[in-house]
Amino acid sequence: MDLELNGRAFLITGGTDGLGLALAQRLVGEGARVAVCGRDEERLDRARHVLGNEAICYRADVTVAKELDGFIDATLERFGRLDGAVNNAGKSAAGSIADSDDDAWRSDYELKVIAALHVTRRVLDALSQSQGAILNVLAIMARTPGVNSTPTAASRAAGLALTKALASEAAPRGVRVNAILIGLIESGQWVRRAEAANVSVEDFYATLVKNSNIPLGRVGTPDEFADLATYLLSPRASYVTGVGISLDGGLSPVI
Repeated sequence: MDLELNGRAFLITGGTDGLGLALAQRLVGEGARVAVCGRDEERLDRARHVLGNEAICYRADVTVAKELDGFIDATLERFGRLDGAVNNAGKSAAGSIADSDDDAWRSDYELKVIAALHVTRRVLDALSQSQGAILNVLAIMARTPGVNSTPTAASRAAGLALTKALASEAAPRGVRVNAILIGLIESGQWVRRAEAANVSVEDFYATLVKNSNIPLGRVGTPDEFADLATYLLSPRASYVTGVGISLDGGLSPVI
């Protein structure tokens, strides 16, 4: 299937590693131009090597408005258009309500909600001109928070509500807004936790699967995320908006 992405331009926050980088690679493979941002210089260098000279790899902390604006401005100036924006920046901040202080809640909300709002406001006009799309990367706990899943569960739930509200608001402008709610997907954070626990990554993932009782019996891969995300960003998904799709191997108990 031709996803009609050749020559189109996309912006991805948190795109220098993991899911964001896998998506950027897939978009480049489809002939698109991409801009990614991140904070770590080593990861930025790796992303430049992987994505090629046509890509923008920009150092920015999405919680700092001036840096985020610099990234967006550089993208629009270089590409002259924008067809999709992906709000992917984020990290796990799970814990109990009793043990998480106000600062932890503020920083998590600023990272996962306020930054996404800022990006959306800045790119909406450009996306309107190209009939583009916004994709918010969330987690299944947005719908089914568990024990010790705050503040992440709350900020992800806010992101899901934002997705639905924005989809209605942006639709008259021709802009689609969707979300992907991920479950257990292979990522650098799991590798680091495996190393900290002094166990192999394979054994660590096997334990995750066993403890989580994932119906498909395995964790997902960044490539599987990239497949779904690329479709949702493409013109082939032109009648899909306002939805949150779980990518979790059947883990979530709700649809």
